[in-house]
Amino acid sequence: QLQLVESGGGLVQPGGSLRLSCAASGFTLDRYPIGWFRQAPGKDSEGVSCISRNGYSIHYADSVKGRFTISRDNAKNTVYLQMNSLKPEDTAVYYCAADRITNVPDACGMMNTPYGYWGQGTQVTVSS
Repeated sequence: QLQLVESGGGLVQPGGSLRLSCAASGFTLDRYPIGWFRQAPGKDSEGVSCISRNGYSIHYADSVKGRFTISRDNAKNTVYLQMNSLKPEDTAVYYCAADRITNVPDACGMMNTPYGYWGQGTQVTVSS
C-alpha cells in the first residue's frame, strides 16, 4: 500500500523552528516530485514548497521564502521541510504529497492537480 506519513508538527513560539518529515512506504519517494501544502481553518489549501525528482528544481511560496527549506533524503525515503522564523500566520495543517503526473526529473509545481498521494497532515501551531 502506498502511503505518506507526516510528522514533526507541534506548538512553537513565534521565531521558533520545526522540521517536518514526510516518510513514504510502499513506494520509492525519489521517483516523484514532492510538494508541501498547508491549510488553515476556513482557508483554501496553499502550496508551500516543492522539490523535483533530482532535487534541482525547488519552489517556495512567497510567504515562506527565506524561512523554509525543503530537502530530500533518498536513503531514508523521506522529504523534509525545515521551518525557521515561524510566524503565527504559519499555523495550519501541513500535508506532503507525491506528484504522480509530472515524471520529468527537473520539474515540480504547487498546484494540487498532479499530486495523487497525500498524507493525512501534521498540525503546526505558532503562538502569538
